[in-house]
Amino acid sequence: MALNRLDLNLLHVFDTIYREGSLTRAARALHLTQPAVSHSLARLRDHFDDPLFTRQGNQMVPTPLARRFLESMRPGLNQVQSAVNQFHAFDPASQRKTYTLGLRDVLESTFLPQLMGKLAPYPDMEIVSQRIPRRDMETQLAAGKLDFAIDVLLPVSNQTSHELLRQDRLVVLARKGHPAIKDGLDMPAYLKAKHVLVSSRTEGPGIEDFELSRHGVQRSIRLRCQHYYAACRVVENSDLLLTMPETYARIIAERGEIEVMSPPAQMPSIDVHLYWHKAYEREPALVWFRNLLRSLPQHQ
Repeated sequence: MALNRLDLNLLHVFDTIYREGSLTRAARALHLTQPAVSHSLARLRDHFDDPLFTRQGNQMVPTPLARRFLESMRPGLNQVQSAVNQFHAFDPASQRKTYTLGLRDVLESTFLPQLMGKLAPYPDMEIVSQRIPRRDMETQLAAGKLDFAIDVLLPVSNQTSHELLRQDRLVVLARKGHPAIKDGLDMPAYLKAKHVLVSSRTEGPGIEDFELSRHGVQRSIRLRCQHYYAACRVVENSDLLLTMPETYARIIAERGEIEVMSPPAQMPSIDVHLYWHKAYEREPALVWFRNLLRSLPQHQ
């Protein structure tokens, strides 16, 4: 496996197939035909005497050898790419680029409309939004499978950069005409009502419950579900109350018979952070996009 017997251009093809998980998408990203990418993969397979990728449904899944090779190759490839990028500017008006974002469903609803509005002058820009397990976020960023992730504040290593992107306050939702809000929502009315708690976890309190406990009070949870949209539909047709982030609440309330109110006690804000891997932070196309994300307005 001597280096002088390996065409270094094949490493770029290997890296792109790994990131895209598809020969078709890799060909598009490389501006090559799919047969050309398949031919390059065949040469790599012959060189390493390993399949490198196996097809599982529509995905090209890396073999254990391919994963080990990428882990060894990635730091050097990143250094070369960074060195080259320093001498090339990025022109969003003339260059095609696909950006992959890690976004959870609520943040998709609040960020994507704003983002696509900002990208309207750049018709060749493509966005792929994915929901990934939080435990996999850093690995995906390091592998280049994600360009950025947007999420609440999470513990990360010193190889992952992050910054506060926006803050969102909590509000309370009730159906219009709810008897508890006739004279305004105070703490006794809030505690007397029953509530919906939205959480991906099967048990445990929400962040609002921690704050209520500091006041020495506890609310009554009647429904626990996974998605705010479903919770809002329940609230619209019942006397349950829902406490949730304001930005998404305003979007949903526009289309329903729902009142949005301030909570009866000071609640912690939800800090939303932008994450990226330090290895790519000087790449011009990613610098441009990071600045674009920073420019998105705080609210709809």
